[in-house]
Amino acid sequence: MATKITDAFWRRYQSIVKNEMLPYQWKVLNDEADICIERERDDSSIPNEKSHAIENFKIAAGQSAGNHYGWVFQDSDVYKWLEAAAYTLENDMDQELKELADKVVDLIGSAQEEDGYLGTYFTIEAPERKFKRLSESHELYCAGHFLEAAVAYYGATENEKAVGMACKLADCIDRHFGKEEGKIRGYDGHEEIEIGLMRLFHLTGEERYLNLSRFFLYERGADNAFFEKQKAEDPNQTPLIQGLDKFPLSYYQVHKPILEQDTAEGHAVRLVYMCTAMADAAEASGDEKLLNVCRKIWRNIVDRRMYITGGIGSTVIGESFTFDYNLPNDTMYCETCASVGLIFFAYQMLRNEIRGEYGDVMERALYNKALAGMALDGKHFFYVNPLEVNPESSRKDPGKSHVKAVRPEWLGCACCPPNLARLLASLNHYVYLKKETTVYSVLFMNCESEFETEKGSLFVRQETEYPYKGTVRFLLRQNGDEELGFAVRIPGWANRYTVEWNGQSVDVKSKDGYIYFRKRFTDDIITLQFDMEIEVWEANPLVRADIGKAAVSRGPFVYCAEGIDNGENLHLLKLDAQAGFRYSYDAQLLGGVGIIKASGYRQVPKPGALYHKMNDLGGETETEITLIPYYAWANRGVNEMRVWMRRKDSAKPFDIPN
Repeated sequence: MATKITDAFWRRYQSIVKNEMLPYQWKVLNDEADICIERERDDSSIPNEKSHAIENFKIAAGQSAGNHYGWVFQDSDVYKWLEAAAYTLENDMDQELKELADKVVDLIGSAQEEDGYLGTYFTIEAPERKFKRLSESHELYCAGHFLEAAVAYYGATENEKAVGMACKLADCIDRHFGKEEGKIRGYDGHEEIEIGLMRLFHLTGEERYLNLSRFFLYERGADNAFFEKQKAEDPNQTPLIQGLDKFPLSYYQVHKPILEQDTAEGHAVRLVYMCTAMADAAEASGDEKLLNVCRKIWRNIVDRRMYITGGIGSTVIGESFTFDYNLPNDTMYCETCASVGLIFFAYQMLRNEIRGEYGDVMERALYNKALAGMALDGKHFFYVNPLEVNPESSRKDPGKSHVKAVRPEWLGCACCPPNLARLLASLNHYVYLKKETTVYSVLFMNCESEFETEKGSLFVRQETEYPYKGTVRFLLRQNGDEELGFAVRIPGWANRYTVEWNGQSVDVKSKDGYIYFRKRFTDDIITLQFDMEIEVWEANPLVRADIGKAAVSRGPFVYCAEGIDNGENLHLLKLDAQAGFRYSYDAQLLGGVGIIKASGYRQVPKPGALYHKMNDLGGETETEITLIPYYAWANRGVNEMRVWMRRKDSAKPFDIPN
């Protein structure tokens, strides 16, 4: 499959990755950027003086002298940068970037030990502790990210050195882990090696890598005392990461054997990385038991534990899920990496079973939560993505120190910026899905694609003004005489849509969120028109934080109100959905955004005592409420923001006139 994105909206972001994010992040990784690195929350143990990530590799390779600095997983920042560079080269080959990336591959190779082991902290500081404190060490987590980067780099450049190093590392891990006598029968504290091994399996066809990935998945929780046993046997009792041992077993997804897990528990990124690997392994091996676990956890996430923006992770404590319907808007976590992982999970589920819901969640997380993780300049980043911000609370309330009103230049734990870069650079891999002789449309954007099937090739050109207008057109042309299939996702937000085949209206019924065509395609055109109505949403009444409130969306975008447009104290605003909405596109604002104007009211507090008798709190004034897409907030300085608005006459449900 080869897809070339030509879409103005997404090419802008891929251009930002190439021209802004990669050069900027390279300077940060080399400690050359004159920036302020912020801790993602008030925690003095978070290293934030510098990145030192490239220097760590130089020290491990014997090219520099010194000590390791940063988290034990600092290497993964470099691997994700390399993966983002690989996908960027795949999209737009650039010799200067390729030469730089080749040097990074060479540096990593110089730091790799003779037996294949790769991990700068342990090479430099603690070789005797390799694989001895896996609850904290992130050794296999970092290894997984390198495997992913190496596979991506080979796909872009056919660089066999990187893949050779990846196989050498995977073989090293295979020698150390397994059920055989003398091997470690356990797992890493942070899932990721499982994803990397699956990527390496898909590239090489080596069954050992598939089997090793499944080993790590099935061992997870089989012996939930594994971490404690390792800790007791480690002669060095100094923690590798302070405080991790205080979290419950569910934080690591080891509270139950993997096949018994049916809810989203613990650290949100770890959970969706685990599920991504499970769904991938299930599809590759036909493992229905793993797939059933994925289905259960998926339902729990999207039905009870996911924010309307596609964010996941309800608490700063452990960056974790909490319990059903607990979705606070101003103390949540919603880490950028978590939504990146949710997109990966959704796509792997779609590979197993064609259901439009998976594409819907990918779209929701991509257009709202993932994009919000980066400022429009590509040089400022959110770790945490709130749905409600009061800057004074962020400054003065210790329980909200993780909630930033503007994006920092860099973060002490810098997993999110390169993770977002690799997602955006690899977006062409998520636009379609091919299964046997059918191609499935997943995301809507201008692009051209060529698909090889066992019954011939299929060329697809997609033309659209998405995400601002709902017209999507596909031109299909095949090489071969046998019929091929093409299917289009009908977005869950689309209340009405029409379909045309070569200019003639056709009635096509959807199945599980998709409409299907099977033809011998000869310059055929399929045109769909989705009605992009402004929608008003209520949360399930069991979501305590959103009782009496409403959120607004249009097409794939969730909207929010910012103080710069609406004044201070956004909590005093009330949305009047009965009065209708006015939509317009402003090409000059925030790089070009759709704006929604809504009628509403502002409560006028009565001065005086802190408390008043009922109905003696002051009056209301009519006002116009301005809403912008959520992803674009926090690009105009420090101000308030909220997604969920109080609604006028909140005792009654909305009845929106068409």
